[in-house]
Amino acid sequence: MSTAPNPSPHPAFDAHHPPAKEIIDKCVHCGFCLPVCPTYVLWGQEMDSPRGRIYLMKMAGEGVAEMNPKWVSHMDSCLGCMACMPACPSGVDYGKLIEATRAQIERNAPRSGLEKIHRHFVFELFARPDRLRAMRLPLLAYQRLGLQALLRASGLLKLLPKKMRAMESLMPKLAKNEPLAEVTPAIGARRLRAGLLLGCVQREFFPHVNSATARVLAAEGCEVVAPANQPCCGALLIHAGEEAAAVELAKKTIDTFERAGVDTIVTNAAGCGSHVKEYGHLLRDDPEYAGRAKSFASKCKDISEVLAALEPRAERHALKLRVAYHDACHLQHAQGVRSQPRALLSGIPQLELTEIPEPAICCGSAGIYNLMQPVAAAELGDRKAQHIASTKADFVATGNPGCILQIQSALARRGQETPVLHFIQLLDLSLRGKSTESLRR
Repeated sequence: MSTAPNPSPHPAFDAHHPPAKEIIDKCVHCGFCLPVCPTYVLWGQEMDSPRGRIYLMKMAGEGVAEMNPKWVSHMDSCLGCMACMPACPSGVDYGKLIEATRAQIERNAPRSGLEKIHRHFVFELFARPDRLRAMRLPLLAYQRLGLQALLRASGLLKLLPKKMRAMESLMPKLAKNEPLAEVTPAIGARRLRAGLLLGCVQREFFPHVNSATARVLAAEGCEVVAPANQPCCGALLIHAGEEAAAVELAKKTIDTFERAGVDTIVTNAAGCGSHVKEYGHLLRDDPEYAGRAKSFASKCKDISEVLAALEPRAERHALKLRVAYHDACHLQHAQGVRSQPRALLSGIPQLELTEIPEPAICCGSAGIYNLMQPVAAAELGDRKAQHIASTKADFVATGNPGCILQIQSALARRGQETPVLHFIQLLDLSLRGKSTESLRR
């Protein structure tokens, strides 16, 4: 009988927050995670499953495996969708393992020059609202002057690298910017003073979602405070292993909302929401911020959680629609929020809510996964689009801007024009008694 190699005294990980051995040891390799893991579903490879990746972490921690390119590729291929966590009977907190491992990779594993450049470009753009804002004018010109349609029809985009093609294909159709007041007063007696986390992509490419969020909260008696100087929350960075930068952004975010003096912090982007709820863990070693981070995290709630906890005050007007609801992974798996968005949509008169097959499987967005792993992301997007088509829905509703971009792109590849939007937009239309025609333009 063969025996496992003896652990080396030199683990592959450094001493700063390696993947926790006590979490690794909770995995009993039962396999319940396999059917919900997107990469295992696609490829059927053990090392591209959660239990396989945990085994690789264990080997690296014991000095049996090196963080060579092959080892790193298995970690890079993980979407971080967290579908394995609710499926795990042993309660393995895989989210903390993969984030700690990715931070180790960025500090200790070599990457090619091109990969470093691409990652730097993505982080310096998508985690900087000011730079995304500066991109609006050239992107509007690219779309409005017909350059996008011309280039796509010409086939010239095929000359670009895959990752750049993926970025172009995910580009949203930019609408008119909607400036949001720093304070939106409550309608009627104030029930809550709510801080609104604006996000980065949400703020600049989906400002109408933030406006709809503020209107709905105000209609339900909430004063909404949206500090204009709030930074990126750091979600994209921490999910990709850029721990130090994420820590600094978390501190700035906490400072901003402490000054605002709010009762709760409302999120409307699933990835941001799951991250800010973990600020206590992220800043656990900081004597100045550890307690403040826990307090901040305890106040963070998705917009659907906030509204579900309030007795409805504003009248709902009918929307005669068939809507397919897509569970954003960081909402359903990481935050455990599934029933609340469905309850909000079901409360709209004449709206028919339908389920999408394979709801636990990620659409392929996963933060910046579709920019880093475009081939796998496209496979998952096409799979999701096929399931959506089977619902024959008029609209697709979800709770994350990345999912909106990913699903829109996948539906477009099928030649399907079903609009994809945030569920708060439908509730906003219902409260205002507006039609959905504007959403189809």
